[in-house]
Amino acid sequence: MVEERLRVVLAEDSVVLRDGMVELLTARGCEVVATAGTAAELLAAVAEFRPDVAVVDVRMPPTHTDEGIRAAVEIRAATPEIGILVFSQHIEAAWTSRLLAGGAAGIGYLLKERVARTSEFVDALRRVAEGGVALDPEAVTLMMHGGRRTPVENLTPREREVLELMAQGRSNRSIAELLVVSERAVEKHVAAVFAKFGLHRTPSDNRRVKAVLTYLAECGEGASVQTRR
Repeated sequence: MVEERLRVVLAEDSVVLRDGMVELLTARGCEVVATAGTAAELLAAVAEFRPDVAVVDVRMPPTHTDEGIRAAVEIRAATPEIGILVFSQHIEAAWTSRLLAGGAAGIGYLLKERVARTSEFVDALRRVAEGGVALDPEAVTLMMHGGRRTPVENLTPREREVLELMAQGRSNRSIAELLVVSERAVEKHVAAVFAKFGLHRTPSDNRRVKAVLTYLAECGEGASVQTRR
């Protein structure tokens, strides 16, 4: 008996990685019915093609923070029969909780490094499409410990480095020069810090100050720090 081809919508903003995954999935007997580079394109593709499963990168344009996971939650709410497998560089307890809030059936969450293990990845996809669960071991460990990680602990090494420089009162341009990266790259890291700290834009928009205060409180430092918006 010929195994039915798995219909997949793939959302990944990196063209190189996206093309590589399409080739990988096609070689394994899957049919990639559409690809997307943004959350909006993902939602449109899922609505049009109604795939068996959507493979979604957690971080997508324009801010590269949580657009992908938010789109996944939206798909889950609107079409629970469609499997969702999200992947990211790091496992985040908050993102895992948001994804599983409506129930675990047909849900997967893997680290990007697992995608390279082709057989395991495709097996996970099929399991999710059939209503099963495919959670990365790191996600399971995090959930078993209650996800009790502080906001600062959830930062990547680069995000923490940027936050430390923010705490020194440096502007984005100054941080970019020190780290030898583009100012746009710094802006993305700052946006990620705001997202992980749960700091949303307000009329006063003093998120930079609040982020630094959170950092100092967790690090046990009582020094007074000037920050530039």
